Amino acid sequence: MKHTISVLVENNAGVLARITGLFARRGFNIDSLAVGVTDDERVSRITIVADGDDYTLEQIEKQLNKLIDVIKVKALKNDNVVSRELVLIKVGCTAKQRSEVMAIVEIAHGKISDISPNTVTIELSDSKEILANYEELLRPYGIKEIVRTGTIALQKGDATVKI
Repeated sequence: MKHTISVLVENNAGVLARITGLFARRGFNIDSLAVGVTDDERVSRITIVADGDDYTLEQIEKQLNKLIDVIKVKALKNDNVVSRELVLIKVGCTAKQRSEVMAIVEIAHGKISDISPNTVTIELSDSKEILANYEELLRPYGIKEIVRTGTIALQKGDATVKI
């Protein structure tokens, strides 16, 4: 089962290396990792998606809480979270195909980030599953290159992960 973990850390050099090192030493695989500064520049939020059972999740939380620079660790329940990834997809595209590709982008509420005579670069943001569907729709045009961010997530409603 996939678990989304939100970790607030002091914004210091080496914190990310210590966290990823912890995962490596314990044999926990990271499926997705995203890091960014919060509204307080002294604090960063690390969003980790990892696979494992409930025991594995408990162990990850305990180990993270032992690290000095970690301020707060919160496992986010999958049914109570808004999560998004950003993907840039460069597809081959002739002038005749451009309107078809643009229609897919419009349906996906995406954005055309670059157009050249032979390619279109598309920017999409959504859940991992929905992005995979749009990727399959674009595959027949010939995906030249693709890059994804890690998953970012917040709890729904009034719940927050704050200091």
